[in-house]
Amino acid sequence: MVTAAEELGPVPDLWKRRHLLALEDLSAEEISLIFDKAEVFKRAMAAGQRKIPVVTGKTCVNLFFENSTRTRNSFSLAARRLGADTVDFSASTSSLSKGETFIDTAKNIEAMGIDLVVVRHHTPGAPQLLAQNLNCGVINAGDGPHEHPTQGLLDILTIRQRCGRVAGLTVALVGDIAHSRTARSNIWGLKKLGAHVIVCGPSTLVSPRWAELGVEYSYSLDDILPRVDVLNLLRIQFERQTTRPFPSVREYAHLYAMDRQRLAKTKPDILILAPGPINRGVEVTPDVADGPHSAILEQVTNGVAVRMAVLWLILGERAPVK
Repeated sequence: MVTAAEELGPVPDLWKRRHLLALEDLSAEEISLIFDKAEVFKRAMAAGQRKIPVVTGKTCVNLFFENSTRTRNSFSLAARRLGADTVDFSASTSSLSKGETFIDTAKNIEAMGIDLVVVRHHTPGAPQLLAQNLNCGVINAGDGPHEHPTQGLLDILTIRQRCGRVAGLTVALVGDIAHSRTARSNIWGLKKLGAHVIVCGPSTLVSPRWAELGVEYSYSLDDILPRVDVLNLLRIQFERQTTRPFPSVREYAHLYAMDRQRLAKTKPDILILAPGPINRGVEVTPDVADGPHSAILEQVTNGVAVRMAVLWLILGERAPVK
């Protein structure tokens, strides 16, 4: 029986990056490579192989300045399954509260002998700033409304698995497009792999300027439903909004929530995605979220596999130079 480590082999020459900061930076070939390696890890885990020690001895630090459940735990679990040590950093109990700068905090942590930082920060560009100032690897786990590359990757991998392809599909991102880092990462990844992307939501959250990225925009979910292959229902991010973008949650749900009635207007094989946390009854009703068209929990499972693939590509052993 071939083990996952044997199937992986050394890190391919195609991957030359020390960091993963944005899907905007990646080529279609690099994205596909991540997916292929994530599939190896997913098959191994499904077969009961929970420890795949391909980065043993490495240390990963979760440097999170915003709350997180799925992403932080997913990265921690991914690193441990690869044999790495993990450290969780808490901003509230750190020397930042004493006046230490963000960069000095990160440099002090690096000086303890670490190999990689997974960072989430409310400021766009914070991971790029770390990458410029640290010698270790940096993975962006979400920087304000800018990007969330591993979330975009796990969403698109789920599409590839369920639909058998990405190229030629029509994918709608519905909801709070203005404040969504997940939307931006999905747009970059989907476009590079050949999908047609529609962003849809209230006019206060969907600007016509999105067309500059080569995507279609719409203010009516009902108008686009019949031609969509995949719906990715994004959370309304009240914590990032300075003004209320619509009169009430009830009105938003009336116009944009995916429910049984709207499901009847879609293609019979429609795929429903929703990056957690989901607000049941706001973006999606419980019967749709838990129904056969939904791949919400598969996204979570794929998140671990994708993050294992990214960690291995950055930290894994390369073939010796001949």
